[in-house]
Amino acid sequence: MKINRWSLWEFIIARLAIAHGFLDPRALMMKIQRFSRPSEVWVPAELLRSGMTLQARGLINSQAIQNNLDWVWPFWVERQFSPTDPAFIPRAFNLTNINLTCRNWTAVGIPDCSDYAIVDPAGLVMPFFDSWSIDAWIIRDNGFALIPSKIKKVFQHIQLTDTLQVVTLSTKEDASLESTVQVTLVNGIPTCRMAYTAQAGSKAWLLICVRPYNPEGISAVDSIKRLEHAHGWQINGKTDVVFNNSPDKHIFSNYQLGDVLGRLFSSTQEISCQVGMATSAAFFELLPNQSRDVIVDVALSEKPLGTYNKIGWSEHLKQGCALQVPDQLFQKLFETALQTLVLHAPHEVYPGPYTYKRFWFRDAAFILYAMLATGLTRNIEKILNEYPKRQTPTGYFNSQDGEWDSNGQALWTIGRYAAMTGATLSPALLASVETGVRWISHKRVGKDVKGNHAGLLPAGFSAEHFGPSDFYFWDDFWSIAGLKAAASLFSDFKPENGQEVLSEMWDMENSVNQSLLAARQRLGHDGIPASPYRRMDAGSIGSLVASYPLQLLKADDPHILYTVDFLMKNHLLDVVYYHELSHSGINIYLTLHLAQVLLRAGDRRFFEMVRKVAQLATSTGQWPEAIHPQTKGGCMGDGQHVWAAAEWIMIIRNMFVREEERSHQLILCSGIPQAWLQDTGCLLLGPTQTIFGPVTVTVDVDGEYVQVSWQGQWRAQPAAIELRLEGYDRFVWEKGGNQKVRFNKSSRKVES
Repeated sequence: MKINRWSLWEFIIARLAIAHGFLDPRALMMKIQRFSRPSEVWVPAELLRSGMTLQARGLINSQAIQNNLDWVWPFWVERQFSPTDPAFIPRAFNLTNINLTCRNWTAVGIPDCSDYAIVDPAGLVMPFFDSWSIDAWIIRDNGFALIPSKIKKVFQHIQLTDTLQVVTLSTKEDASLESTVQVTLVNGIPTCRMAYTAQAGSKAWLLICVRPYNPEGISAVDSIKRLEHAHGWQINGKTDVVFNNSPDKHIFSNYQLGDVLGRLFSSTQEISCQVGMATSAAFFELLPNQSRDVIVDVALSEKPLGTYNKIGWSEHLKQGCALQVPDQLFQKLFETALQTLVLHAPHEVYPGPYTYKRFWFRDAAFILYAMLATGLTRNIEKILNEYPKRQTPTGYFNSQDGEWDSNGQALWTIGRYAAMTGATLSPALLASVETGVRWISHKRVGKDVKGNHAGLLPAGFSAEHFGPSDFYFWDDFWSIAGLKAAASLFSDFKPENGQEVLSEMWDMENSVNQSLLAARQRLGHDGIPASPYRRMDAGSIGSLVASYPLQLLKADDPHILYTVDFLMKNHLLDVVYYHELSHSGINIYLTLHLAQVLLRAGDRRFFEMVRKVAQLATSTGQWPEAIHPQTKGGCMGDGQHVWAAAEWIMIIRNMFVREEERSHQLILCSGIPQAWLQDTGCLLLGPTQTIFGPVTVTVDVDGEYVQVSWQGQWRAQPAAIELRLEGYDRFVWEKGGNQKVRFNKSSRKVES
């Protein structure tokens, strides 16, 4: 008799666990799995790995932090561990200490380079991915200390000159400390440069410090020693931290001796620490009322960048879409979001610079769509040409096992690229599209199965934040849109393939419609739940993808509008969307998905959502993946979420210019608020790429008139161009070409 070796191991592990008083892990897993629909992959391995890494870090944090609260800790620890701070989290039954209430940071870098430095809200700098950090303090011999992470109010902003910079200012009494952090090229090597300016009213010291932690927690510093060939240190025997001038002295400490703050007046040349908690400080004397500048450089790579990577910010952004609006916050956030997209798409697309610094087809679909719409196309072809390498032999576009939305997203993105640029796809990419289509066809559940999931994609983990494994409509809507895009790609050179793909699309669409009908009959209303077997809940937000961005349904589809009304009645906090599944926070990109559906339906409630999203941005113009409803700090995912930045770009773009593909129309100005039309001035957006070609829209306002003009480089003519300026008569132009339309502000009618 043959014994399955895995069953044998499971039996042994279970017996050992029970013998030592633990729960039977097999029984526990079976109970957990009952909450999900049976699926090929219970939880994606990548998600388990990242979760285990996060929890392991949290376990180390719990040992290092709470019994050493006399140390100087980063911004998030100082708040999350303080019983008087709204960000406080009790720790009694928490085995791990994870940053859950202050997940905020901003990346700096250069275009076409994936080496980022991260700056936290108090100016702490993590030069490498998941590394130790550099901090700066001002102290006096009498015990006075200006330590930014301990100050309640620190001022921070982002600026773009020749480089992308984060500027942080902290003050206390008569002392001030400003840092400017950027990544710049030094002899062709990307280098994190930290420029500090310090000043105090009486004699003090500027301290530049090495810290064994970062915005997620402990990051080991095993050794620090002074450099022999320059002013500075070598960290962990391999990384140099270099000062532009000589410190007046150095001090070092380790875990046994305590934080370096408690050894300010000792002096050594180096330190090692078996625990990985070595610290160091370099002293720079501050004379009364005289500022002192210190520059700190950390090379991020050993080799110079290639010629392709040396094109700077101005070159990358000059072809991008321009915006001109009277609301300066909207303006600044749009410009910052463009920088964020360029920074995080060097050779593949990252949804964030730290927690999410890896590729997903899902996030890439939304991010690349925004880059296409705003003309940031420099790297897109290079990124898309990597898609076939991420495809399995069966045609599965695999960024994470068990998520069945990726093929539709990959096909749709490739189709968007072709439609919005007019580019010819490479043979390899077209072959990849063919195998991607076949995967969808073969992956679908048979139409003869019992249940309301016949003809849909199998149960899977989908977009992670909808709940346990299920037959998610989100996956099916993406697949239908992907098949539609593939059919369009094949229509010119493989008409027979295009027709075959269209037949598959119609068949899948019919299966989804049958499943939706059964769900409506079961629930007794017109809403679209997350899956055929779910009630209406927060996961229903995923079903909105059928309206935005995929436009599979009409703008006024009653089922979409019912779903929107349900979500707005049950899941809004102060007009923004609170996602109670997984994220447990205000989600920016899901809020903007709601706003996009409302905008498309002509519902002016969308603008209050957009306004509130703007107010929730950090001082550096970023949004974390989810925002704590009380503290407004990040509470989920990356502290700088690129998908959120992409959605900000798309909502502003669609307020000026959007396609209604079902009617082959361009809709202009449908989201511009009346408040922007009160004062004399000019509003502008463009050129924005559309499926008809690049288009620029200008709105000129004076005392008596509002004039709307559009200029396009047309690859195809829309069936109509419709002006929907709030408070004014609708105007439809069906003759094609560029045009100007003038409205009378008094009568609100077209004059010419």
